Amino acid sequence: MRRALIVVDLQNDFCPGGALAVPGGDEVVDVANELLAEIPLSVLTQDWHPGGHVSFASSYDRQAYELDDSVDPPRVLWPDHCVAGSPGADFHPALKTERAKLIIRKGFSLNLDSYSAFFENDGITPTGLAGWLSSLGVGSVVVMGLATDYCVKATALDARKLGLEVSIVAEGVRAVNARPGDGDAALKIMEEAGCKIITLREMLV
Repeated sequence: MRRALIVVDLQNDFCPGGALAVPGGDEVVDVANELLAEIPLSVLTQDWHPGGHVSFASSYDRQAYELDDSVDPPRVLWPDHCVAGSPGADFHPALKTERAKLIIRKGFSLNLDSYSAFFENDGITPTGLAGWLSSLGVGSVVVMGLATDYCVKATALDARKLGLEVSIVAEGVRAVNARPGDGDAALKIMEEAGCKIITLREMLV
């Protein structure tokens, strides 16, 4: 069974100093580089939003991190982030992007957000990643990146729904924790879905 690495959204806006900074987000870059060197078949995902995106609080004259309960289920409204072509959308400068075989851009539709590397948030619009992995005979994925409680979780759960084995590298994820404990809760949900939470050392053995 072939294995692939999925590195989720290691972009400037999700790292300290960025528009939607994940605490300690830059701490996982070294982990990503180790895994990119170890796992030849690798994918980077990249949030790539147009201005005025549906996920931006500014699109509704609302405050960032407010909950929009006009939709079902309610969604978090985010600061403007990862706007296509902006420095914030660039990968972290220390990330060894040249080692990746594929870059998947997501969230580029004005009225449709995308957390998962596999599907937009409507749950049906594919990014193309599933087909690419299937064509290469991949049955197992290693997932890491930002953020545990949103895009990492969505990617891992969709991978399980597609029948893939999933491992989450514990040192390779960090959470937004908009509500205290969101990151730990996300890890529990992923475990309950059949994902394995493993250490980097276990991954590299």
